[in-house]
Amino acid sequence: MQFEDDYTRRRAYISRRQKQRKRQRMVRILIFFMILGILAAAGAGIWLFKTKGFPGAGSHPAPDDPSASSPAEPGADPGNGEDGETGTSPAETEPSGLDELLSRASGLAASYDYDGAIALLKDSAEFSGEQAVLDAIASYEEIKTTLVRADTASITHVFFHSLIMDNKKAFDGDSDEKGYNQVMTTKSEFLKILDQMYERGYVLVRMRDIAYETTDENGNPKFVAGDIMLPPGKKPFVMSQDDVCYYDYMKGDGFATRIVIGDDGKPTCEMELDDGTVVTGSFDLVPLLEDFIAEHPDFSYKGARAVLAFTGYQGVLGYRTDPEYKDSNPNYEEDLESVRQVAQCLRDGGWELASHSWGHINLGSRDLASVKTDTDKWEERVESLIGPTDIILYPFGADVGDWRAYTRENEKFAYLYDKGFRYFCNVDSSPAWVQLGSDYLRQGRRNLDGYRMYYDLPETNPSKDHLSDLFDVTTVFDRERPVPVPPM
Repeated sequence: MQFEDDYTRRRAYISRRQKQRKRQRMVRILIFFMILGILAAAGAGIWLFKTKGFPGAGSHPAPDDPSASSPAEPGADPGNGEDGETGTSPAETEPSGLDELLSRASGLAASYDYDGAIALLKDSAEFSGEQAVLDAIASYEEIKTTLVRADTASITHVFFHSLIMDNKKAFDGDSDEKGYNQVMTTKSEFLKILDQMYERGYVLVRMRDIAYETTDENGNPKFVAGDIMLPPGKKPFVMSQDDVCYYDYMKGDGFATRIVIGDDGKPTCEMELDDGTVVTGSFDLVPLLEDFIAEHPDFSYKGARAVLAFTGYQGVLGYRTDPEYKDSNPNYEEDLESVRQVAQCLRDGGWELASHSWGHINLGSRDLASVKTDTDKWEERVESLIGPTDIILYPFGADVGDWRAYTRENEKFAYLYDKGFRYFCNVDSSPAWVQLGSDYLRQGRRNLDGYRMYYDLPETNPSKDHLSDLFDVTTVFDRERPVPVPPM
């Protein structure tokens, strides 16, 4: 607790010092331009005296002279101001390069990238010697001494399906209502979960932050645990979303219809209204999480986002890109290119992309031939669009092995590994299940859906407690859901 107090005080101290120095620089700039203005006025007076004598009637344009410039009326904008202002000061129109540098470093530090912030400041040829830069470096170095290495074996992983944006449409009594009630999460629930996990100190990390592939002294691939360094009290976690495909059956039921690139260059969603109008906004996990991190940058470790998993039988990201749609989709070729662009936008923004199998099949129960056929389709029809993928989130949570470590004797694992997969995720209700193999990482995921939350409510199951480490289910559970939630 003392570390957290010290951390907060240091951040406040840095902020105050930066503001003080900014004010001092602005005062110096203002004085400089005042002196410059006085000198210019004096020079102009001397020139006028030498060339025209003292100003008199002949020194002003005649009242009817069309070349005359009338003085601006009170409140008029002379061309570079707004709302009656006569323009901005040089300090405002020409932002200080030092301030921009400090701001960029502060942004990196806000997401725990203290090394990045320090390197940015030290590498500045122009400002590295400035006292404000030296103070910031010293502060970040001091904060680093208080950081704690996370136990990568205890990192939890939570997951969602598409978020319900309109409860009335999803829970309208039709044949799909039961499935939505079981495995989907509402927008209200998702936002409350984010708020409560943030308040409890959770920080989003990538799967590659937990462990990554490198080579040993002989050049052979191996996996090693990552160094996740966070302030005391912070708890790393992974988030993922399954079936980011927006299937045909979901149309008209209160979900987004596809992911697009917004005007700001970030991923967002489209949704089709009842009258056929298409609107763009934060209508699913991706843009909602982007919004939350923009407001709470310390919720993301070094820019981490969630893992997004795709099937392929109806295309990906809401675009009907599977070859089965080539004749029926008039925008087929355009959609292929859109997927490539959106996938790259997601990768650039820190999102990790994953396989959920091509046909959403149970890889645990299918024979090896079926696994090969499905994986080949995934590679040809999905990975070819979204880029190389080394994460697989098992459909139905059905692992290809039991709890023991994978070996090459497991033919399904061996085939998936040879296809390039290194991160393997099943479903497990334990707070954390992480298995670091010699050449892979395996992790259990926790479903935060209607089924899990309903059966964790005290009034439903007083003896069950799967979620209290993450949030208070009684305040998160959406009471607009049909109850009881049918068992899976």
